[in-house]
Amino acid sequence: MTKKTFVLDTNVLLHDPESITKFPRHNVVIPVTVLEELDKMKRLPNDLGKNSRAVFRLLDSLHTLGSGDLNHGVLLENGTSVRIQLEIKMDFPYNFTLTLNDNRIILAAYLLQEKGEHVVFVSKDFAARIKAEAIGLKAQDYENLKYSYKSIYKGIRKIETSKHDIDLFYKDGVVSLPHLDCQPNEYCILTSPEHSSAVAKYDMQKKALEPLLKPVALWGLKPRNVEQKCAIDVLMRDDIKLVTLIGQAGTGKTLLALACGMRKVFDENVYTRILVSRPVVPLGRDIGYLPGTKEEKLFNWMQPIYDNLEFLCDSSGAEHSETLRWVMESKKIEMEAVTYIRGRSLPKMYIIIDEAQNLTPHEVKTIISRAGEGTKVILTGDPSQIDNPYLDKDSNGLTYTVGKFADQKMYGHILLEKTERSELAALAAEIL
Repeated sequence: MTKKTFVLDTNVLLHDPESITKFPRHNVVIPVTVLEELDKMKRLPNDLGKNSRAVFRLLDSLHTLGSGDLNHGVLLENGTSVRIQLEIKMDFPYNFTLTLNDNRIILAAYLLQEKGEHVVFVSKDFAARIKAEAIGLKAQDYENLKYSYKSIYKGIRKIETSKHDIDLFYKDGVVSLPHLDCQPNEYCILTSPEHSSAVAKYDMQKKALEPLLKPVALWGLKPRNVEQKCAIDVLMRDDIKLVTLIGQAGTGKTLLALACGMRKVFDENVYTRILVSRPVVPLGRDIGYLPGTKEEKLFNWMQPIYDNLEFLCDSSGAEHSETLRWVMESKKIEMEAVTYIRGRSLPKMYIIIDEAQNLTPHEVKTIISRAGEGTKVILTGDPSQIDNPYLDKDSNGLTYTVGKFADQKMYGHILLEKTERSELAALAAEIL
């Protein structure tokens, strides 16, 4: 196997601070320009600052993890050699403006290739990869912390079986099917040639299918299709501590999560509060800084949540404005930006992270690891609508979570495919 030299862009290290160690038996080179960019970010009070500091801590500890130095290369136990590229040659044969850091990083990779090394430029920036390929470099995205969205676990499957099995399921409340290989808490739609059908959930301990929970009042909300029925079931089960709901606009992800949270907090007192959070990533052109206190700033970002709350309070049958005022004054619903969740311990709470497709795998890890005893976490989003420039369908934190947790007994997932917001919304989601 030819030993390759992977030159890492700044955004790769910010996406995964431990990416340095993820190229076993190959060379990893970090251009000095990357260190300069990280140095400018290390004091930022957000994930960029946190990850920048993590990279420097890892580089500083490399001498304890391997042998050698960062000038000639530190050899790690997995065969990775890590070094800093200091050489900068300003007479670049291509018409690149070297005042731009991106171009200087690409130049560092080009110089190594000119010396005869088998160079691969690794970046999460599409433009940087295109420029690198244009001058003859091999370029690729950072493939670690990725799961294929096309082959993602759906959480629901259709099973063709006999009418006898379905009748037995309705009679006994449980049925075991031969050769049934399901994930924990996976939902099954049973059908037969005689047009009998049933919806069941797989119980990993019993190795059998069990019925869904009995329907309860959800503040006037009722499921409109079998996917929503399964989503409500997984949201209402207290033994399932982590739930992901993926679906296009109008499938009811956020509304279902909020309605079940209202039931659990206000009616059943299972959790003390609902904490709703969204990553502050604007769609399209930003309108700049917003005035006011943190709560006043958050109001604009959380407007979709308030819209859903108004809908639920209106559907509950009581005087809509009075119900909404009572809910907000109860202090049992808290809105928070994802940035401010770090460092908190959140016991016995019902946490909804909306638009989770805009989070990196490390950010999702930070959020889930905040969950205290008795807390349930729900991640909702649509990986086909990502506003973060360095994430895609495969590398975002929502898809990654589904891929990593699919076989865990305290996890449930539903892929919602049918839009129920309106006929127009469904048509737009299909043809646009």
